[in-house]
Amino acid sequence: MASIRHSPKAPFGLSSGELPDFRNLGVALRLVFGVNALALVAALLGEPDWSLLPGQLPILAAHVEPAVFFCLLLLYGLQPVLARLDARVGMAAVVAAAASCALAGSALLLPLGGEFSWRPALWGGGAAFVLVHYLSLRQKALSPALAEARLMALTARIRPHFLFNSLNGVLGILREDARRAETALEELSDLFRVLMADNRELVSLGQEMVLGQQYLDLERLRLGDRLVVNWGEGDCPADCLVPSLLLQPLLENAVYHGIEPSSEPGEILVRFSRLGSEIRVEISNPWHGEHAHGQGNRMALENVRERLMLFFDLEARLETEVKDGKFRLEIWLPYRPGPVGEGEG
Repeated sequence: MASIRHSPKAPFGLSSGELPDFRNLGVALRLVFGVNALALVAALLGEPDWSLLPGQLPILAAHVEPAVFFCLLLLYGLQPVLARLDARVGMAAVVAAAASCALAGSALLLPLGGEFSWRPALWGGGAAFVLVHYLSLRQKALSPALAEARLMALTARIRPHFLFNSLNGVLGILREDARRAETALEELSDLFRVLMADNRELVSLGQEMVLGQQYLDLERLRLGDRLVVNWGEGDCPADCLVPSLLLQPLLENAVYHGIEPSSEPGEILVRFSRLGSEIRVEISNPWHGEHAHGQGNRMALENVRERLMLFFDLEARLETEVKDGKFRLEIWLPYRPGPVGEGEG
């Protein structure tokens, strides 16, 4: 199961399997910006007369950008191989790839004038070494201590609201329907088993769907016919890996801000779909105004957004809008299949 746990230390400050994921959009963008920043610093240090820099920047870009582009393509294709290598071997492979691309890019420009030099290869390899170390240090800053502490803190913020609402629902039917109350307590036990689990791990979307449906069943005990749920899974693969407790706080948000403030029935729409290599989760609920029921809405959304960032970086996003009396939320995240049977509830 995917995790953000710490792994054993190795030379260069990297761990086995701790090379960046070169197929991650955030990693690719940071590499592009990092290489260009290093090239600009080198140009500033190498040119005493900075007034000449504007004329040299196009030439610099002609040397740097093609090499960066081809290097990213090469590393994208080699990612499955790099992920299996020891940290030292992987570092050497990345440096060699960057040096080769820089040298090839420089050679392509020889017909336009200039002499062959090994300097681009040395510069490209050095830049790769520096940036991979930077990305590794960034990864270590997020894992394990910082990321685990933040994930546990985010989860802890959700628990009090969830416990209060769920117990109220069970107490409301205890005398009228003891059997249903017993079933509800069993569901509550299952839910708290998830809440008390190690939420640093990714879980299957199927498990999150079951958890969300159990939560909504408990809320129906309190709200009755006021809570209308339109749930559609479509062809979305249930084995997709997602952060634990992704749906429950968002559904709690929809109930708290969309259903509770009104005495009339309200509909919560929940949709799951797969579009290419991405999974889309859509949740909408009635909108009663910015101050209809406190300001907890924004906290829950930021909590989920932060957890998505910790696990998926820039490959995941959470977007919201208010339109036609509805608060609508969309989550986009990469499709990462789990082990066989992972999606079974």
